[in-house]
Amino acid sequence: MSAIIANRVRSGFYLDSVALMRLSRDIARLSGVVQSALMMATPANKAILADAGLLAAEGRDATANDLILAVAASTAAAAAAALSAAAAALDRQHGATRSSQLPRPRSLRAALRALPDASLALISVPGEYAADEARKALRSGLDVMIFSDNVPIAEEVALKREAEALGRLVMGPDCGTAIIGGVPLAFANRVPRGDIGVIGASGTGVQEVTSLLAAAGHGVSHAIGVGSRDLSREVGALSTLTAIDLFDADPATRRIVMISKPPDATVARRVEARIAASRKRFTVCFLGGGEPHLSRNATAVATLRAAAEDVVGVPLAAAIAGPPLPPARPGSILGLYGGGTLAAEAQLILLAARRQVASNAPVPGASAFAEAADGADRVIDLGADEFTRGRPHPMIDPAVRTPPLRAALADAAVAVILLDVVIGTGAHPDPAGEVAAALEAAALPRPTLVASVTGTEADPQRRSRQVATLSAAGVLVAGSNAAAAELAIALAKV
Repeated sequence: MSAIIANRVRSGFYLDSVALMRLSRDIARLSGVVQSALMMATPANKAILADAGLLAAEGRDATANDLILAVAASTAAAAAAALSAAAAALDRQHGATRSSQLPRPRSLRAALRALPDASLALISVPGEYAADEARKALRSGLDVMIFSDNVPIAEEVALKREAEALGRLVMGPDCGTAIIGGVPLAFANRVPRGDIGVIGASGTGVQEVTSLLAAAGHGVSHAIGVGSRDLSREVGALSTLTAIDLFDADPATRRIVMISKPPDATVARRVEARIAASRKRFTVCFLGGGEPHLSRNATAVATLRAAAEDVVGVPLAAAIAGPPLPPARPGSILGLYGGGTLAAEAQLILLAARRQVASNAPVPGASAFAEAADGADRVIDLGADEFTRGRPHPMIDPAVRTPPLRAALADAAVAVILLDVVIGTGAHPDPAGEVAAALEAAALPRPTLVASVTGTEADPQRRSRQVATLSAAGVLVAGSNAAAAELAIALAKV
């Protein structure tokens, strides 16, 4: 039986995308609901809903200032109940906003009147409007963090050039993580203040390194996200170079860590020259890139763990939590990742062990799934577009991992299932609990499960609590994503 698709439109109602994703997750768990999405009715979002099969006639007529509540349900009654529940949740959210003592302005100008000492604006609006809002913020004397994605690259370049002329910083677009003055922004972790500065073109890469540093007793001055495209040829590392300037001038920053997937070669030379001119020490991790040409004040490392170890000066703890180690068994490794950078790091470690690797987001040396050899390890980035269209990112709703996890548990060809659990602000309140729930009905024998937990004890989910939940469910928990990949290799015979 095909699902019932139903939409309801809230005219002139705005809520930021992260809040809408969380509400979508809650509605999707209701009885009879197959899928749900709450989105502003921009043309791009309506296209996403249409591609996901969630756009009904009422939603097609909505305009960009409207909010679409969309559900797919097993029955018309379940669809109606889900839409009513979504509307009630929005009413509660609106009521909580109105009763809050914090100012809730509806424009940047009103926000600056309410908070005249503000120095940074976080932009989380549909991508087609993000550049205009960011430009207003820059011209109002603010630095800008653009959480929004789907911003045209020409707009990104124009914004960053204007910021450069104004002496301002643009983090993003598609900047998911930053820590400014000890305050975690978007998806980030609560780490102590310290003298380590971090520059990252990848969100989960920044989270992994800052969390590992915190576990080793080191703190962060600031973690500046620059956006996933900043080191591309088109953008030319405009925000990265600004970030280096800011850290160079910051007496509270002693050491700088730079994290990115491979930059454009010409851009890499520009960044390397700027590093050579700095008075400070750098650790550079270009995941999947060649050996950078660095000066004496910089060290190149191959993994996120190695970046943290280079700063700390000693190897990080390699303790494994969970049940006793099982014997190695023949079979492949399946990685199910919510963090794209963590998925890339896992692929690189598997390739370094001379294993064949395939992925929907392959790093250099790995294959696309369509070209994969029989028996190759597979690493799936569940945060890629094909998994997030019309539904929350897996860091917000890890339920997207449940179907492939359950299928892998019954697959005799899989020896080890490799998982990441990422906690912190903005993330699901109990991602380890979601994994444990998926394992409850799994028949034995099953593949060995190996995981890492990216986060700290100060995060709302508490890292130790997440580790304990996974351990109780029979999952081996390594101290880092790199250690988890290495353990998976040791437990899966080729």
